[in-house]
This record gives sequence, C-alpha cells and structure tokens, in this order.
Amino acid sequence: MPTKQQNLTEEWRDLMARHARVNAALERDLQRRHQLTVTEFEALSRLVENSEDGCRLQVLVDEIHMSQSALSRLIGRLHDEGLVERRTCADDRRGIYACITDAGRERLAAAQVTQAEVLEKTLRD
Repeated sequence: MPTKQQNLTEEWRDLMARHARVNAALERDLQRRHQLTVTEFEALSRLVENSEDGCRLQVLVDEIHMSQSALSRLIGRLHDEGLVERRTCADDRRGIYACITDAGRERLAAAQVTQAEVLEKTLRD
C-alpha cells in the first residue's frame, strides 16, 4: 500500500504532466494561429484585466511570474509588434506602464477563442 508521501508525489507528478500537456497544446495553437506565445498571451490578458489605463510592469512581474528583465524583453517584443505601448508613470518617472493597444485587443480577442478551445479539449480529456 502506498504511503501518504508516495500518494502526494504521484499527485504532484500527475499535476505536472497535465500542466505540460495543456501548456504544450496552448503554445502550439497560439503560435500557429495568432503568432503569440503562452506568456505573451498571458501578459496581454493581464493588461486587459488590470486597467484600461495600463499596468505597472512590477505588477505584471508578480502576476505572470517572470523576472523584471524577462518581462521587459517580452513587453519590448509586444511593443515592436504594435500590441502594447509603454508609458512613464506620471507620479513616479521611474515607473513604467504597459498599455494594450487596439491591435493588441484584437489579437487577444481572437486568441481567447483558441485558448478556450484548447482548454476545453485538453482539460476534458
């Protein structure tokens, strides 16, 4: 009979395997259909959820679990594609805000349909 520790380890392994399957399917379909990585998709989603006026990059660091430098590069790529604008915080000139553009909203809306399809398929299997 398995011990409590063995059961927990098996649960953890199952969770990791499920996460890997879902993430791989999302990555593949978001890239193929919308030219977005899962992380780019998540950043755009969080920008919309946080505020119409934009979101301070430090908030995104905490929400999408990236380092400050990795997030800066990600926002730079989204900016280069016209999906995000960067703005300086009026109250603190050191603070940088990211704001989703209309093009970013359009790409995100289309990608959200794909995300829902992938989640429905992979999480229901």
